[in-house]
Amino acid sequence: MGDEAEVSPKDRFLTVYGRKPVLEALGDDGLQVDKVILADTARGPAAAEIQRAAKAAGVPVQRASAHRVKVLAGNGKQDQGVLADVVAPRMRSLASALDDRRPPSRVLLLDGITTPANVGMILRTATAAGLDGVIVPRRGVAALDPMVVKASAGVAFRAPVLRCGSAGEAAEMLAEAGYGLFALSASGKSTLFDVSLPQRAAFVLGGETDGVSATVAELVTEWVSIPMPGDVESLNVSAAAAVLSFELVRRSAE
Repeated sequence: MGDEAEVSPKDRFLTVYGRKPVLEALGDDGLQVDKVILADTARGPAAAEIQRAAKAAGVPVQRASAHRVKVLAGNGKQDQGVLADVVAPRMRSLASALDDRRPPSRVLLLDGITTPANVGMILRTATAAGLDGVIVPRRGVAALDPMVVKASAGVAFRAPVLRCGSAGEAAEMLAEAGYGLFALSASGKSTLFDVSLPQRAAFVLGGETDGVSATVAELVTEWVSIPMPGDVESLNVSAAAAVLSFELVRRSAE
C-alpha cells in the first residue's frame, strides 16, 4: 500500500494550471517542474511564451487534448489550456510516512476544510512551525491547486504534505499506528495549553461549517479547547491552526 501510494503522481507533484501560474513556476529557480502539458488547441503568442520558458528551464512540454488538460487540471474554467506538474519534495503518502523508520511525531489532519485560502494558510503556518506533517486528504478537502499555493505564498510546494483518500481513512491509520487523536472544540474539557500529549499525536482540524466529521469524531482520543477570555465564540480554522502549531513549538522548546 505504501509503495503504491508513494509512486503515485498525486503524491509527488502539485499541479498548477493557467498561463501565469505555469510561467511563474517555470521562472522560479527554487522549483523543479517535472513537465508542462499544453492543450493541442493552444496556439499563438501565449502558447509560444510557455514553450520558450519551458525550453529555457529544460522542462519537457507534452501536448494533449483540451479535454484531457481540463480533466488533469480539475478546473476547466481557469486552466487556459496549460498545466505544469511541480515536484513537491516533501510530499508523500501518509502510508509511507507511517511505515518510516522514524514516523512523524506531530501531525495535523485536515477534515472537511474546503476553503483554499484556509488550506494554504495552514500549510504555511505548519511549515513555519516545523511540524512533521499536514495530512491533506484527496476527498473532502480543497484541492491543492493554484489558489492554495497562492494563499500559502508559495510555501505549499515545500510543505510536509501527507496524502490519503479521506480524513476517516487517515484517522483509522493513525489510531492503528498508536497516535493519540486530539480535536479542537470550544467544549473541550482540557485546554490546548495544559493537555498531556503522547509521544505521537495527531491534531484534527474540522471543516469551516460542519466541524469534525462523525467518522473521525468516533476515533478522537480527547477534545481540547483554545482558551478565549474575550467574547468570541470561535476562531477561523487557519487561526486556530496557527495557535496550535506554535503551542507545539513552545512545548518543544521547553
